[in-house]
Amino acid sequence: MMQIAGLKVLRIINEPTAAALAYGFDKKKNQKIAVYDLGGGTFDISILEVSEDIVQVLSTNGDTHLGGDDFDQVLIKWILDEFKKDQGIDLAKDNLALQRIKEAAEKAKIELSTAQETEINQPFITSGVDGPKHLVMKLSRAKMEELVGDLVQETLGPVRKALEDAKMTTQNIDEIVMVGGMTRMPLVIKTVEEFFGKKLNLTVNPDEVVAVGAAVQGGVLQGDVKDVLLLDVTPLSLGIETMGSVMTTLIARNTTIPTSKSQVFSTAADSQTSVEIHVLQGERPMAADNKDLGRFILSGIPAAPRGVPQVEVKFDIDANGILNVSATDKATNKAQNITITASSGLSKEEVEKMKKEAELHADEDKKKQEAIEAKNIADSMIYTTEKMIKENGDKVKDDDKKSIEEKVEALKKVKDGTDLEAIKKSTEDLSQTVQKVGAAMYSAAQGAPGAGGPAGAGAGDAASNAGEPKKDEPVEGEIVDEKTKE
Repeated sequence: MMQIAGLKVLRIINEPTAAALAYGFDKKKNQKIAVYDLGGGTFDISILEVSEDIVQVLSTNGDTHLGGDDFDQVLIKWILDEFKKDQGIDLAKDNLALQRIKEAAEKAKIELSTAQETEINQPFITSGVDGPKHLVMKLSRAKMEELVGDLVQETLGPVRKALEDAKMTTQNIDEIVMVGGMTRMPLVIKTVEEFFGKKLNLTVNPDEVVAVGAAVQGGVLQGDVKDVLLLDVTPLSLGIETMGSVMTTLIARNTTIPTSKSQVFSTAADSQTSVEIHVLQGERPMAADNKDLGRFILSGIPAAPRGVPQVEVKFDIDANGILNVSATDKATNKAQNITITASSGLSKEEVEKMKKEAELHADEDKKKQEAIEAKNIADSMIYTTEKMIKENGDKVKDDDKKSIEEKVEALKKVKDGTDLEAIKKSTEDLSQTVQKVGAAMYSAAQGAPGAGGPAGAGAGDAASNAGEPKKDEPVEGEIVDEKTKE
């Protein structure tokens, strides 16, 4: 759309970040600042670190359904209720009168930022049986603050969350910068000052600061302004779907961008020759509860036992928030990738909705995640044990082999059920039995010519750690073949 208009977009920055950039351009000292942005339709809060040549966003939060329009609606309702009480006429059903009242409410709100009282005067607002009716009433600042006080308090929730994400308290904040016309309201100023326990920085024009910050960034890109670096953050976590339909996060939310993260995964089935990379965005542990950003298939993986292939998945986010996801098979160097632009991601409303859903379902999600992890460990334990018996059956006593097979069957019966404790108990029973058999095998092998190494190290330990990959090893059984999911 911008290119059609003849404009080339070089960089996209959010409003609080732009405000901080305008502030940081003039303040050449190490500071941590809060940018409190209360505009007409939304509320945003950002915690930033401003140094001599870097503006770094530490965390962001907000409410996409809280702004000046909501304050107007509260005043409109009060005016309608007062007029109905006085005249017995409901103006809410009169669209023309409603529009006039909306304009009058906004005008009164603005005037009460500097005056203690204002008059709302709308002559000939409607007509009754006894002739035309006029809307004339007084509204004091105290009354308005009583009406909108709850809305101002609502802004403090996201502020607390942003401070928590930045691992800070109000004591760590050096400056509070106010952005947006609504921050001129005395009640907003008073509430924020009381919350942070310090005076606000009101040297920045709340209506111009975003434009000034964008201009500074434009100057940096053009080369006119030097030594100012902007470091933004990603609002939600990014990852892929892995075995058990869970989301494995590669880039956590509030990570500074640009950034790049990679992790090695493996296959979930023997002779699996392709994997589907399902890219997700969100805070929920289950893949289905997060935003689907895209999918692609990496094929041509050499057939091998599960856990052997190594597929490196890499996430790259550039300074504009554009995400590039690639998957590379380390054996063949075959690769596939997908690019996800900012426009194919989430709106502010969706971001806030997903954050709230994650908090609301935290306990439920934790239980689901524990169940999936227990089933994955059980699957891996069964696979590892059966493989060990198949390869070393002649070295295992018949009684031990029978005991292992019984415990494998017992685990198979419960692993797909809903009894989490039964799954954990059966997995642990099998693990203990396999460890004892493994230790016995090594003890017996010690007496053989050329045998060496400490008893009990090896097969038993490997079996007991099934489903728990060691550091720097590929994650076994993580990426599921798209064919097996159908």
